[in-house]
Amino acid sequence: MEIFFQQIINGLVLGSMYALVALGYTMVYGIINLINFAHGEVLMVGALTSWTVVSVLADSGMPGWLLMLISLVCAIVICAALNFTIEKLAYRPLRSAPRLAPLITAMGMSLLLQTLAMIIWKPNPKPYPILLPSDPIDLGGPVISVVQILILGITAVVLAGLMYLVNRTKLGRAMRATAENPRVAALMGVRPDMVISATFIIGAMLAAVAGVMWAANYGTVQHSMGFLPGLKAFTAAVLGGIGNLGGAVVGGILLGIVEALGAGYLGALTGGVLGSHYADIFAFVTLILVLTLRPSGLLGERVADRA
Repeated sequence: MEIFFQQIINGLVLGSMYALVALGYTMVYGIINLINFAHGEVLMVGALTSWTVVSVLADSGMPGWLLMLISLVCAIVICAALNFTIEKLAYRPLRSAPRLAPLITAMGMSLLLQTLAMIIWKPNPKPYPILLPSDPIDLGGPVISVVQILILGITAVVLAGLMYLVNRTKLGRAMRATAENPRVAALMGVRPDMVISATFIIGAMLAAVAGVMWAANYGTVQHSMGFLPGLKAFTAAVLGGIGNLGGAVVGGILLGIVEALGAGYLGALTGGVLGSHYADIFAFVTLILVLTLRPSGLLGERVADRA
């Protein structure tokens, strides 16, 4: 039973990181019906930017929490600028093109960012310094670290903030109007290009936070680290209901728990034939089952029907 509760904690932490990235996917899709497959690479750029800043300031004598905060702010700024540039140069010219064109462009942008990161930061994995207390906190058997508590707290705050932004602010109303009909929204005084750019920037900020948390939790960064988390986060967004903010979080946490439980029990269930590194099987089997029984996702797809 102790192993079970430990894997639940691990799954919640992993799912929270998936959820942060999935929120970026679902926001962009909800407004312009685009799957930004380069989103995972934005996470990678955030993690590597944080690693660079921490490495430069390592001898400054700053406390670890301050180093992490400074590196997080730098990662958010770089990722926001990167996603703004990607949207303006790669996606905006194709906004009226057939839907296959931006999809292929997104895949190409993902490969381009991976290659550029490999050139800038070199292909070898790099250890991410331990910046926060690493002593585990005993919960009566299961344990949790300070970084994991931080990840859970950040995800809860981010979801609450996004819900408030989308439902209660002027920008949120502009986002909903642009999702419904960009041309009519423009006639009402909304600037669709600005709203779409803001959405990409917000998504990039979430990916940057997820990238720094991922690096701090797993202790390593490299140029290819964003591909699998990006794929899993997209899976989580579809699982919960693409375009649905709450669904992205529910899908991410469910996917994380399934994956963690699979890693903990897969060896025993298969008699040692499959190890914990095959845990991805459970995640994608869960996706297939949910989409077979409920194609719109667990909480339903929320995408406006454009006039």
